[in-house]
Amino acid sequence: MHLQQLKLDHRFIDSLPADAQSGPRVRQVRNACYSFVNPTPVSQPRLLAHSREMLETLGLDSDAFEQRDFVQLFSGNQMLPGMRPHAMCYGGHQFGHWAGQLGDGRAIILGDIRNDRDELWSLQLKGSGMTPYSRRADGLAVLRSSLREFVCSEAMFHLGVPTTRALSLMTTGESVVRDMFYDGHPRYEPGAIVCRVAPSFLRFGNFQILTAQGDLENLRRLADFTIENYFSQLGRPQREVYVEWFREVCRLTAVMIAHWMRVGFVHGVMNTDNMSILGLTIDYGPYGWLEDFDPDWTPNTTDANGRRYRFGQQPMIAQWNLMQLAEALFPLIEDPRPLEDALQYYSDVYERETRRMMAAKLGFDEANDDTDKLSRGLIARLMAAETDMTLFYRCLSTLDLHPAVTDVNEQFLKTHFAPAWYRDEQIDAAYLQGLIDWLGEYHALMQKHALGESERVAIMNRTNPKFVFRNYIAQQAIDKAEQGDLSMLHELLDVYRDPYAGQPDKSVYTQRRPEWARHRAGCSMLSCSS
Repeated sequence: MHLQQLKLDHRFIDSLPADAQSGPRVRQVRNACYSFVNPTPVSQPRLLAHSREMLETLGLDSDAFEQRDFVQLFSGNQMLPGMRPHAMCYGGHQFGHWAGQLGDGRAIILGDIRNDRDELWSLQLKGSGMTPYSRRADGLAVLRSSLREFVCSEAMFHLGVPTTRALSLMTTGESVVRDMFYDGHPRYEPGAIVCRVAPSFLRFGNFQILTAQGDLENLRRLADFTIENYFSQLGRPQREVYVEWFREVCRLTAVMIAHWMRVGFVHGVMNTDNMSILGLTIDYGPYGWLEDFDPDWTPNTTDANGRRYRFGQQPMIAQWNLMQLAEALFPLIEDPRPLEDALQYYSDVYERETRRMMAAKLGFDEANDDTDKLSRGLIARLMAAETDMTLFYRCLSTLDLHPAVTDVNEQFLKTHFAPAWYRDEQIDAAYLQGLIDWLGEYHALMQKHALGESERVAIMNRTNPKFVFRNYIAQQAIDKAEQGDLSMLHELLDVYRDPYAGQPDKSVYTQRRPEWARHRAGCSMLSCSS
């Protein structure tokens, strides 16, 4: 299919109220779910990368990215006939405090389309200029953050984590001033635009802002629209269905968070405006991958003191965010009990999914008290020394547990797990003996459950990724791209298409964070700046 043949679907903007004003002037918006605004034209758009999977999903020709109008459309320079670009209005809690109106401050939805499988997909340009929700910012984005979002969106998809997607990455030919760490050292960086793709970009905050404004009529309209278009299996919108819908949002969110914990992903800024109503990972800002297994680690410099969004607290924060959504939806239900039950359901689903995934990380096809105890024991081992979680589990899958565990000596373990340990001095005799004892428990449990070695390895290697988009790898790709070298960017897209496979020729992308990257900007912690 050619771009000009995309089937536009206007049901969102036709079903819900628009801002009475249009254009990018910054303002407070009331009684509306979105504002019409056009992307800001750019001088020299250039396509750096595209997702062939998203081209196929949208039904576009495999060579569509080679067409001139592809670059013009997804840089925001021209629209397809019938497109009505708009930015969403929403609010949110930021770092636990109500922030009022937020909205799409640097993102503009080009429109929704229907593909040949009758799937609805929303196309959104991030970094495409000012909107009514830009506040004191410029609505632009830079290559640094845009490359991170583009690659990570697709990498997460291939990891099996619920996520928004990305179609294209463009540079604009223009420079953007950013103070990366808000420390008084601004510099010019290349401007960029990502085309993000999702069934919907609706967030918890879309509902929160309407309740906060006392606009209960439009709250109901938005809830009804959401149920009818994305949760239609629940039935016609009414009080009981609103409850079931919230319960389903709780379930989807729990599954998403369990996947984050499985692969070691840390979002970094879990504000309620960054929570998808569809249970998708959304807004890839100062995220990171857990390297040293530290549940208190956060990749966000803004969160460095309070560590509200640290790795180990993500499940609790998701539930807190759901509580804020429940408060926003309360006027539709007017009874706290079913909402409280749904929040408990979140906890139940998260516990079930996490137990199942942690058991699978060790090669067991189901969870029970034995696998729970074994997982807890391993977590204690990971925390006892600076250990790379991703590499440790993959090393564990290659350790033959059929020989008597007593034959596994300390020197052998030092060599076998060396790729996963950051500080050799921490791997002393006491640590190694603790690991040997744990391996003995592991071996005994395998025998108890008659778990064969090949079965164990197969389950582990489809649960524990070999390749994750580490921050130091991202920064290397950014450094090259800023110098005009796109080779690493394209190689990474290929590597992350199959993150569980061996790919021995790509082992350079499996290595633990090098010492030079421990404190380097962009390689350890990041800010919300883009």
